[in-house]
Amino acid sequence: MMTFTSTLPDDLMFQLNQKSKELKLPKNKLIEKALRIYLDQLNKAAYIQSYKRMAEDTDILLMAEEGMTDYLSDIKRTENDE
Repeated sequence: MMTFTSTLPDDLMFQLNQKSKELKLPKNKLIEKALRIYLDQLNKAAYIQSYKRMAEDTDILLMAEEGMTDYLSDIKRTENDE
């Protein structure tokens, strides 16, 4: 495990101390959990943005429509085989 040293504003350090005591959790574990949650939210936001960009890309939309046409054809063939 790597070591990280940082400074925090007094008010944030106070809140960290309070929550650490309240949750009976070491400050470093509380920071680790909070950072993991925050980084996960950033990744989700980036993922959402990529889908929004794709929704405006006509080439991507055409590929998706072609894929759905093939998928529906496969379903109909499967139903006819039964």
